[in-house]
Amino acid sequence: MDRAPAITIHVPGPLRTYCAGAAELSLSARNIRDALQDLERNRFALYRNLCDETGRVRQHLNVFVNADNVRDLPNGVDTTLEPGDVVTFLPAVSEG
Repeated sequence: MDRAPAITIHVPGPLRTYCAGAAELSLSARNIRDALQDLERNRFALYRNLCDETGRVRQHLNVFVNADNVRDLPNGVDTTLEPGDVVTFLPAVSEG
């Protein structure tokens, strides 16, 4: 079995309190779902702020792989990650 690629999770300022102030986390994951499962195991406080009780990404968050919003990609959270990809979780912004 191939090793999962090394990726970077960019942690926005408001979420850094849940990972000891880290701006970035390095981990290995084949897709977004794997990355979230890794966070659930190793950074539970951060995970609980990213995902709801059903394990789905919270509705008010956008997930980007590099510059691509995962919601716009055909495989969503099962989007395959490549070595060096940067995954960013950003709160959705709406105008009113």
